[in-house]
Amino acid sequence: MAEAKLLTEGAPAPAFTALNQHGESVSLADFKGKKVVLYFYPKAMTPGCTTQACGIRDTRADFEQRNTVVLGVSPDAPKRLQKFIEKENLNFDLLSDEDLTLCNAYGVWGLKKFMGKEYDGVHRVTYIIDEDGVIRHVMGKVTTKSHHDDVLAVVDSL
Repeated sequence: MAEAKLLTEGAPAPAFTALNQHGESVSLADFKGKKVVLYFYPKAMTPGCTTQACGIRDTRADFEQRNTVVLGVSPDAPKRLQKFIEKENLNFDLLSDEDLTLCNAYGVWGLKKFMGKEYDGVHRVTYIIDEDGVIRHVMGKVTTKSHHDDVLAVVDSL
């Protein structure tokens, strides 16, 4: 079991290509010229992850006004992501990271503790990447209920 090692502000965001809920390839390079909110979450259709995703769904227009795209990343398979999107009427892409390539590249996979047990898992972390692919903000502590507002405040400050 290893500690999660988050990337630092000012570092180039690792390039990636991953499958979305439709099984289509999505790459960081697709969003050159836009800000990207890349948020990692443990598992689709769980209470905290649902709260977090619905907040983003409800403020999507606010992100669009700021030339910002939001992508959620979890180890879930594309089919599970599609079910999550349908169940919650989500209006943004979720990316599947079944082999943990993105989680490892962004340093969010590591030791977690819950109810006295230790295990490896995805840490709830959000990266805000600028139009040139540089990490401008790292949110290592995320509050699911206010995540969307917290991220919008950071985007406004960039």
